[in-house]
Amino acid sequence: MRAKVRFSAILLALAASAASLSACARGEKPEPCGAAGEWRVPGESAAQPIAAPVLLERLAQQQVVLLGEAHDSAEDHRWQLYTLAQLYGRQPNLAIGFEMFPRRLQPVLDEWVAGRLAEDEFLRKVEWEKVWGFDPRDYSPLFHFARMNRIPMLAVNVERNLIDAVGKQGWDNVPEAQKEGIGKPAPATASYRQALRRVFDHHPAKARGEQAFPRFVEGQTVWDRAMAQGMAEYLVKHPDALVVGIIGAGHVKNGHGVVHQLKALGVTKSSILLTWHRDNACVALGKDFADALYLVEAPKENAPRLGVATEQAGEVLRITEVMTGSVAEAAGLKRGDLIVSIAGRPAKNFLTLRTLVQRQTPGTWLPLKIRRGDEEMEVVARFPLGS
Repeated sequence: MRAKVRFSAILLALAASAASLSACARGEKPEPCGAAGEWRVPGESAAQPIAAPVLLERLAQQQVVLLGEAHDSAEDHRWQLYTLAQLYGRQPNLAIGFEMFPRRLQPVLDEWVAGRLAEDEFLRKVEWEKVWGFDPRDYSPLFHFARMNRIPMLAVNVERNLIDAVGKQGWDNVPEAQKEGIGKPAPATASYRQALRRVFDHHPAKARGEQAFPRFVEGQTVWDRAMAQGMAEYLVKHPDALVVGIIGAGHVKNGHGVVHQLKALGVTKSSILLTWHRDNACVALGKDFADALYLVEAPKENAPRLGVATEQAGEVLRITEVMTGSVAEAAGLKRGDLIVSIAGRPAKNFLTLRTLVQRQTPGTWLPLKIRRGDEEMEVVARFPLGS
């Protein structure tokens, strides 16, 4: 999961930085892209405004519309809901493909859409904290919108261990039974390899040496192929439908990832939509960056942070680093402490810790049970106002 966050976040940061640095290199002050709530079409010069009705009517005629997201951005999920509702009003024969779910969970998604599960039961049966782990409150409105309108939800991802296996062994050496029916992906384009190279240089996989890069690329293309194939297979059975993909922005921007794989599968009518912080420059992004950008305000506050690095230690988490000035340091946590439970819940893995921390609001307390040497003790992490 941490690798997943890193992949999307690095690609988005590189894109925003490139646009701003380009202006600075010319001795110009970067101009804000526009006003929040505007749609813009990127190109070789400044991104041009486009009226929402014009854009949405055009998108409703596509086979696939990809809504690229930063997974931890509440603003992105609000925008996704708004866009989904607008598209559904124009094309009710619609399905939603979710990166968040591996395909084995499709029966649970069907149960949810049919109204046979409560939300907490749904999250438990899809193993949310294990398979995804981001704040479910951000995604919940999307799930409810699908159920209220009986819109099919598609589990288009694969198990993380398949991506890991490809990254270590290569596609050809992974047993067929582990491939989940996914076909061999189309090779990455030269420009995608260049983009992935920049990600690889900041990725833990680089620790395996330069020879790890080709398999890193292959792993990313398998990931892209899986999601493209999930949506393409639905279109084979429902050729008049529109599939909206809820997918990390790193998999869609510039048409390198999922769109490239969709084309290889014969799906040629697809569009990419992304959010863009209105204060960032949006010149010279190129027409392939996305079909349209929706301008949003930059987040005013970061998500809550405990301020520790951890590693799995059997059934608990070992703290490997405590950040200076962090909530964890103020609580007295130390390197080597074992986190046994968090708010009364077993500290099974990093995702449990992150999920519970992200649910904290400023001014609240999070109780932790830790083991230091032979002693178990209670520690309270206090998230200050404004954190």
